[in-house]
Amino acid sequence: MKKKIIYILLFFIISIPSYSSEKIVYLDVEKIMQESIAGKAIIIKIKKKRDTSISKFKKKEKDIFEKEKKLISQKNILSDEEFKKKIQDLRADISNYQKERNKTSNDITQTRIRASTNLIKKLTPILESYSKENSIRIIIQKKHIVMGSKEDDITTEILDLVNQKIKSIKVD
Repeated sequence: MKKKIIYILLFFIISIPSYSSEKIVYLDVEKIMQESIAGKAIIIKIKKKRDTSISKFKKKEKDIFEKEKKLISQKNILSDEEFKKKIQDLRADISNYQKERNKTSNDITQTRIRASTNLIKKLTPILESYSKENSIRIIIQKKHIVMGSKEDDITTEILDLVNQKIKSIKVD
C-alpha cells in the first residue's frame, strides 16, 4: 500500500514540471451567479415569481381556513350526510391546494435551474477564450478547492467579462 502511494506521488512530482508553462486556476461560479448583471436579473425575476405565488397561496390558505371554520360552526345545524359531504369537499380543496403549491414550487425550481444552466452555457465560451488568451490549462470551481493562492483566483476578471458580454438571461 505504501509503495503505491509513493509511486503515485512520484508520478505527480515528475509530471508537474512538464506543465509549468500552463496554469491551473480556480473560479467561484457561485459568485458569478450572484454578482453578475445577468445573475442578479435571474435572482430578481425568480424572487418576484416566488413572492407572487406565495401571496396567492396565502390567500387560498386563508380561504380554506375560513371554509373550515364555517363548516365547524355549522356542524350541529347540518345533517350528518351533508356535513360529511362538505368535509369531503374541504379535503378535496386542501388536496388540490397542496398539489398546486407543490407544482408551482417545482416550476419555480425548474425555472431557476434552466436560467442558471443558460448562464453557464453562455459562460463557457468566455472561459474558453480567457483560458486560450492566458495559457490556462485547467479552470476548477472554487468549491472543489481546499486551499489555493489568491493569484490563481480568476473570479474578478471573469465577472468583469461576464458583465460586459452577458447582459441578460431569458427566464421562463
